[in-house]
Amino acid sequence: MVLLLITNVLSAQNNTVKMIKGKVVSESVDLEGIYVINLKSESTATTEKGGYFSIAAAVGDTLMFSAIQIKGKKILLSDKEFAKDLVLVPLDPMINRLDEVVVKQYPNINAVSLGIIPGNTKHYTPAERKLKTASDADPSASLNGMAGGSVGLDPLLNWMSGRTAMLKKEVETENKELLLQKIENLFGMDYFTEKLKIPKEYVRAFWYYIVDETRFVNAVNAKNKTMATFVLAELATKYLELQKGDK
Repeated sequence: MVLLLITNVLSAQNNTVKMIKGKVVSESVDLEGIYVINLKSESTATTEKGGYFSIAAAVGDTLMFSAIQIKGKKILLSDKEFAKDLVLVPLDPMINRLDEVVVKQYPNINAVSLGIIPGNTKHYTPAERKLKTASDADPSASLNGMAGGSVGLDPLLNWMSGRTAMLKKEVETENKELLLQKIENLFGMDYFTEKLKIPKEYVRAFWYYIVDETRFVNAVNAKNKTMATFVLAELATKYLELQKGDK
């Protein structure tokens, strides 16, 4: 009875969710914006400048690290990681060797010339509207009717506080969230597991992997499902090879 009680207590302690802090290290120049995904809870985080991150996890959880510039990696968390103040995660940089591609451009064919959208039309998301408001203020406008080309107050405050940079980051995050929703609506979960043969527990990690791929993003935004499907097949093959290399 006592042994069973001790076992239950130890098990409960091991399953306690805590914030784990870490830092990715790599020869890659860009260590910011790498996705950190808890495959068990599906919670996510991204690395900050210098490769630092923090994420909620428990002993036995698996963390996936994914980005275009690095090779994907998984680590199984044990008591050893939670005993450290900072967990160092070495990552290998991704080296892409691309075959020569000849792109034939058709400059006269676009959404405006086809009548899909009217010319000179710009639609803004909420984050983009806030960024435009912060960026478009006239620095030469007079303040309280004072002449002499005095500097507008808002641009000055934005410059001092770094608000514009923060808003740009907000726009970037919002665009990625919208893109993730488009991916799910366009293909559905079954397509990734049945057609692309990606294990279900890795599908969301794969989504975070592909949202930084320019060809795929352009195809999705252009609603070109044929091209998006073609690019997805290439990326899925590369992604599955990376997973095999990590095992």
